Amino acid sequence: MNSRYLMMSSALFMAAIGLSLTFAPEEILHRFHSDATNWEQALAQLCGALYCGFALMNWMAKGVLLGGIYGRPLVIGNLAHFTMGAFLLLKQIIAPGDGPVLWALFAAYALFAVSFGYVMMTHPARTNTGS
Repeated sequence: MNSRYLMMSSALFMAAIGLSLTFAPEEILHRFHSDATNWEQALAQLCGALYCGFALMNWMAKGVLLGGIYGRPLVIGNLAHFTMGAFLLLKQIIAPGDGPVLWALFAAYALFAVSFGYVMMTHPARTNTGS
């Protein structure tokens, strides 16, 4: 598996979520039936900042050999984030409520969790990209 594409796609995914939470917290919270108090909006924006930071970290590490001694913390952090996020979303899906949006988020989170799990469990190998 080429981890470069995995890091790029996860960075773009998290950047989309992070920018949405940072610049439109009230609209996103309203979508999930919340009246969005100032505190909830601030917390959503803080989560957006976390997503943006994680996205930038993944984007800047797209050329790093993952799974080795230096890239392993990146893989573990991403694996933990996406695995815990997938379980949280699955818990929300089981309860009656918003279906399609949560199912789409769950599918993306589960795919990234499996992908990062695969990268963690396999031996890192540098591929010749011609550059």
